[in-house]
Amino acid sequence: MPQVQVVVAHKERATLRVGDVFLKIDSDQTRTEVEVEAMAMAPIPTPEVLWRKPPVLALAALPGTALGRLGEPSSASSTAWAAAGAAARKLHDAPLPPWPGRSLDEIAADLDGECAWLVAKNVLPADLVTRNRQVAEAALRPWRPVFTHGDFQITHVFVDGDEVTGVVDWSEAARGDALYDLASLTFGHEERLDDVLAGYGADVDLDVIRAWWSVRSLLAVRWLVEHGFDPFSSGCEVDVLRSRM
Repeated sequence: MPQVQVVVAHKERATLRVGDVFLKIDSDQTRTEVEVEAMAMAPIPTPEVLWRKPPVLALAALPGTALGRLGEPSSASSTAWAAAGAAARKLHDAPLPPWPGRSLDEIAADLDGECAWLVAKNVLPADLVTRNRQVAEAALRPWRPVFTHGDFQITHVFVDGDEVTGVVDWSEAARGDALYDLASLTFGHEERLDDVLAGYGADVDLDVIRAWWSVRSLLAVRWLVEHGFDPFSSGCEVDVLRSRM
């Protein structure tokens, strides 16, 4: 009998691995519906859906390993990182999903609310929050919507050698800004940005990518703290904010 491995668990969802099967348990079935539909539409490799019995979604394990981990050096090759960039480009060139993503006004309002909370609760120094809110402004501009994964972080991209074998966790897929996916992929691994852009094969505004790093960090800190994670760990969200000072 294979052992049960807890991949991630918090108040909103849990993911378990049993042998070669991942069991995702989500309190919000809308997220699961988005995930299943997005994987069916995506032009890049995704896990096979084995069965679904709400609130559980069973997915087959992907071959290979994650591209890396936040806060740890990535052992993946430059070619593998470029392949991840190429996969992002293929997704962004695909037809749009039928559902919208978050609006610019919603993101800006959430960002202002989180910044106010971080300062009021003395979670982060006011100057650190203020500086990153200024940096974040570059991301808050109109963009051409593309099919985005929405959480294209390195733990969700699996590679075998130099090839991408699949991308997991599509619950936040929607129409959105292509540069947000690229920022998510390189979050905490700024040294890999050139490799990713080489694979992506298009000119991008680096200031916007850096701005999305600040946005992602500022929006994540409270959620991470409240769900038992540590954004102050080396190389994680707070270090990303400090690097913008």
